[in-house]
Parts: sequence; C-alpha cells; structure tokens
Amino acid sequence: MKEIQLTIFTPAYNRAHTIGRTYESLKKQTCKDFIWLVVDDGSSDNTADLVKNWMKEEKEFEIQYVYKENGGMHTAHNAAYANIHTEINTCLDSDDAMPEKAAEAILKKWNEIKDQGYAGIIALDAVMDTGEVIGKGFPSGMNETTVSGYYAQGGSGDKKLIYRTDIINQYPEYPVFEGEKYVSLAYKYRLIDQSYKMAVLDEIVCLVDYQPDGSTNTMWKQYYKYPKGFAFWRTIRIKYPDSKKRQFIDCIHYVAESRIAKNKHYIRESPAKFMTALAVPAGILFEQLIYLKGKKA
Repeated sequence: MKEIQLTIFTPAYNRAHTIGRTYESLKKQTCKDFIWLVVDDGSSDNTADLVKNWMKEEKEFEIQYVYKENGGMHTAHNAAYANIHTEINTCLDSDDAMPEKAAEAILKKWNEIKDQGYAGIIALDAVMDTGEVIGKGFPSGMNETTVSGYYAQGGSGDKKLIYRTDIINQYPEYPVFEGEKYVSLAYKYRLIDQSYKMAVLDEIVCLVDYQPDGSTNTMWKQYYKYPKGFAFWRTIRIKYPDSKKRQFIDCIHYVAESRIAKNKHYIRESPAKFMTALAVPAGILFEQLIYLKGKKA
C-alpha cells in the first residue's frame, strides 16, 4: 500500500454553506494521494452531518473528522497538528478550494526537495473568482526563503504554506488565553523562520474566497475582543523583528493591546523595554482608536 505523504486539513466553524465547495475541489484533484482532515471547531450548523456522509461515500481519498469545542482558528490548528501523521501538511480553509493540479504540484515539489533540510514549501494563493495571484508573486530566481523574509523583501498577500509535520510539532502549541479566541497563526511560522527556510513553489495551489465574517474583515473587532492574544503575538514580533521601524510599530500595538488587556506590567514584560517605553504615547492613542473602531465593528 502506497504511503500517504500529505494531509490537507480544514478548520471549520459554521461553514456548511461553503465547505461543500472545498470538498468538491478535492474530489477533482488529479492526484488523490492525500488525507483530508476536517477539524470541526464547535460548529452549530450541519457541518458534522455533511462530513460524516462524505466519509461514507468517498472512495478515492481518506477523510478524517475531529470535533472540538469552539476555541478559534489557532486551537483548531493545535488539534489538527495533534492528529496529523503524514510527512507534510497544509491548511485549506473551509471557504477555499484547490486548483485541480494542486496536490500533484505539492507532492512533486516535496519529493524533489524533501532531503534538502527545508521546513516545507511556500506557494501561491489566488482569488477564486478571477484567478489573480493575491498580493505579489515570488521574485524571479527566488528558490528559497523564510516566510517573514519573503514579506521583509517586499512580498505581500496570503501565501500557501506546506510544512513538515515533524518540524511544525517541534515548536510550542498556540497558547490559549481564557475568554479569547485568537492568536496569530504566524506565531509558529516566525519561530520556524529562525532555523529553517522554505522551498519556493511558484504555482497557485489555493483559491481564496474571503468571507465577510472572516478574520481578515473583522480585524478591529478582534483587536478589541482578544487583546491578550494580540499582545502575545506582538512580543514575538518584537523579539524577532523584520526591521527597527516595524519593531517600533509592533511596540505601539503591544502597548495598546496590553493596556486593553489590563496588563500593568507590559513594559517590564516586553522583549524591548526601552523601545516599548518610547512607544507608550502612540500606544495610548492607538488604544483609543481600537476602542472606537472595535466597538463600532
């Protein structure tokens, strides 16, 4: 029996109206040597019924289903990583789809570079309706990069990340803060960047359809609701900065979010105490902006 190398995992929270599109795109893959893992993050719609029916019907690839209490996207990723046993994995959101040759392209690239010490593969996302690459593509001749390095060099837009499972699990789980449901997924990626690079796959492997209630479109509200999670993420960015300018901006965010979280010791706890102290006046102004826009949202 052929060993399956790839798990495609899908966190799902009340996405019964879109996850069928995700499933149909997987059924159309030219290569079906993958496992589809659905992590149900406490859905109250009929997501579970849909997936369980597909599990009975699907004959060409394995479908796995895990249910957990609702805790936010990062906790769904924690649950996914705890249940993945293939060499590599990638997240396909429950409102997204894959082009027909995506799995084939990922596995072909992986088998070309798997012994070269990379943490995984970075590839392109595109807008579902138009096929236009999201943000910028990869510069000519770029064969490897870190995730943060790509953006530091002027890259932009969401990219599809395919990680080695053993490496992603070497690093701490996403932390959970009581009463909050957000920690940036980039937390793990930033830690991995300190030791590993990603191989570049200059192909579109994911088609994205941003939802009105998705995290991209509700960021101000999330700043307001989940200040501990955002403050935590800012400490990571401050510790591993892209540049001095970006580090100072992150200090401003860190001040604002720490104050909203009622943390009186944020300067003492900062990885860059002096810069954080300098950022306090701007941070207080940004705190007020979050209150205004967050409450309105």
